[in-house]
Amino acid sequence: MKTVCLPLLFGALLTGTILPVRAQGTAEDYKRAYSLYEKFNANNLYNKAEEIRWCGPSRFVYAANTVPGRAYYIGTVTDGKADVKPVQMERMAELLSQQTGQTVRRDRLRLEHFRADPEPASTVRFVYGGYHWTAEQACTPDATLTKEKAVERPRPAGRQRHWMEVDDEKGAGPVASPDGTRRAYIKNDNIYVSDADGRNERALSNDGTAGNYYSSYIQWSPDGRYVCANRIRPAEKRYVYYVESAPRHQLQPVLHKQEYAKPGDELRFKVPCLFEVGTGRAVIPSTELFARQYDLRGPQWNADSKAVTFEYNERGHKTFSVLELNAESGLVRTLVKETSPTFVNYNRYFRHTLKDGRHMIWMSERDNWNHLYLYDLEKGKVKRQITRGEWVVRQVLRVDEERNRIYFTASGMNPGEDPYLIHYYAIGLDGRDLICLTPEEGNHEARFNDDFSLLIDTYSKADQAPVTVFRSTEHPEKAQTLAETDITRLTQNGWRAPEVFTAPGRDGTTPMWGLIQRPTRFDPSRRYPIIEYIYAGPGDAYTPKSFLSYNHNMTALAELGFIVVQLDGMGTSYRGKKFEDVCYKNLKDAGFPDRMAWIRAAAAQYPYMDIERVGIFGASAGGQESTTAVLLHPDFYKAAYSSCGCHDNRMDKIWWNEQWMGYPVDSSYIACSNVENAHKLTRPLMLVVGELDDNVDPASTMQVADALIRAGKDFELVVIPGARHTMGEAFGEHKRYDFFVRHLMGKTPPAWSEVK
Repeated sequence: MKTVCLPLLFGALLTGTILPVRAQGTAEDYKRAYSLYEKFNANNLYNKAEEIRWCGPSRFVYAANTVPGRAYYIGTVTDGKADVKPVQMERMAELLSQQTGQTVRRDRLRLEHFRADPEPASTVRFVYGGYHWTAEQACTPDATLTKEKAVERPRPAGRQRHWMEVDDEKGAGPVASPDGTRRAYIKNDNIYVSDADGRNERALSNDGTAGNYYSSYIQWSPDGRYVCANRIRPAEKRYVYYVESAPRHQLQPVLHKQEYAKPGDELRFKVPCLFEVGTGRAVIPSTELFARQYDLRGPQWNADSKAVTFEYNERGHKTFSVLELNAESGLVRTLVKETSPTFVNYNRYFRHTLKDGRHMIWMSERDNWNHLYLYDLEKGKVKRQITRGEWVVRQVLRVDEERNRIYFTASGMNPGEDPYLIHYYAIGLDGRDLICLTPEEGNHEARFNDDFSLLIDTYSKADQAPVTVFRSTEHPEKAQTLAETDITRLTQNGWRAPEVFTAPGRDGTTPMWGLIQRPTRFDPSRRYPIIEYIYAGPGDAYTPKSFLSYNHNMTALAELGFIVVQLDGMGTSYRGKKFEDVCYKNLKDAGFPDRMAWIRAAAAQYPYMDIERVGIFGASAGGQESTTAVLLHPDFYKAAYSSCGCHDNRMDKIWWNEQWMGYPVDSSYIACSNVENAHKLTRPLMLVVGELDDNVDPASTMQVADALIRAGKDFELVVIPGARHTMGEAFGEHKRYDFFVRHLMGKTPPAWSEVK
């Protein structure tokens, strides 16, 4: 195994000089790695604007760490300029000490829920010590402080539905009519109406049964003439079971049961039904246009009470439609039909009906790039494309019809810039007058006042500390700096910024963007094993773009003597639909051809990166992908740590897997299964799973383990009692460190007692 750069070693032999070789993966390295969170966490950043909040159309507040302690600021906008004044924190500590009878140290004082009144200028409110407080003239040495009421403790919440559970839409109470004279409700699985006082009860439906019941989410039409609710035919539910082996509250194990639909399972079926309250006339539509349901969202009444609209997500996700049910005729027509030969990324969704009721703004990837379109609802056709170009709309923030403006975020618009960096924009509803509201290069996060005339914008990059500015949406080029983050203490503690690195992917032309993290004591004369952190899939892009003083996936691991990398390959988001589609029915691809090309390019540029010693780790989808790496690409990836992986897409939750792998379940699921490919293992593998993982069925990991055992393969299995969906928690983190030190450095890790 290579431990030094060969050219350097050869030169040393010629000169007779022996170069010192520092150890890697030692107890000292471990101790230093574990110390970095304390040295690099956000408390070591000074003057970074946080807790930014608008308190009216022209008032805002924010907080920041400073050398004396936490500081709080009030900004007042006058004539387009922000006048910012600091709260006198020494005075606040003095007053709180007097009124609480306890010593309140200024350097430890934090004001919770800090906000300012619109008027007068220096009146602020906050929570401290379990009470609400009001400070007058808070920005002056003459500040006064008044103790208000105690903070009300929230009532214990009842049982909350787990996010995996499907809402049966039962149990909602009576719904009052718009004029308040009547109410509608469910009784015996049917829709009933009565007077507001309960008299004159009558049934509007009589076909509801336990196996085909009416939803209790009843909606009255705005004019009170109709009620609407879905009739629901439920499907038998699948459950997974977990054994909590070591509960803290009792000796014996506890069995947990959780609803958990998986790919291919039967799903419920909904039919929007309308009833004319006065006559009892039922409007039950044909289901021809929504017959193959994955889900049906809505219905929702149109403002004119003539129809309801609802969204139809077809099973397999190749069609997503907005449909309209006419209350008079009972006919259903298509307003929008989004189709794709692969998948419609319905999670990337926006729909807004304009006040005229005849037009709608719709988000679509139909031209390969995620853009906004104006639809003519009467004709069911696109009237115009509002945004266009080889870039993507990320999120619509506001549609302001009075100002004829749409406010949105986007990325990829600026040539030469990292295409993932988020900027804020405004554009007319007619697609004209596009303006960038945040022009500086960086990943932006903006907070607008209520009418979107002003914003406070914080921008940074992975290697550039945050800057916060104030500006108006009419003149965004005129920015007033509020705070520039001071990272002096970080750098004094040895912090090194990651490098933003780009190199072509599998096609030799499309740039892939990623990060390279080096240890704080980096020495270019040494050879470093490479470890990739992976998480992939079209749900998002995953490589950090904003400044992180401490990266939990990279910082400490690199300190042991590794170079840690992360990038987004093909099959992830925000680079166009074709870029995403690489993963369709092919999650095993995981962008590996791009990843390997990128890492090779980095190693070619930096010879200290040892391309012969590459490891990989990840959790969840990354747990699946890291195992796939050593099963299908063992010549490149030499060791994998895989936590809570969805190793077989037939075993995991329905929505993630049918979205990317399609429906019905077919041979592509088998081809992508780590269980089916387990016999190919030739590299070190550590499987980690929390026994109570309520996101990915832990059986998925156990089935890989079983297949490996049956194939006679050596591997490591770590089951963490009581843990849910996890990278491994503190125990697993240490196991991960040891695993890579052992298999990429070829060294015996230090005893845990030496490190702790």
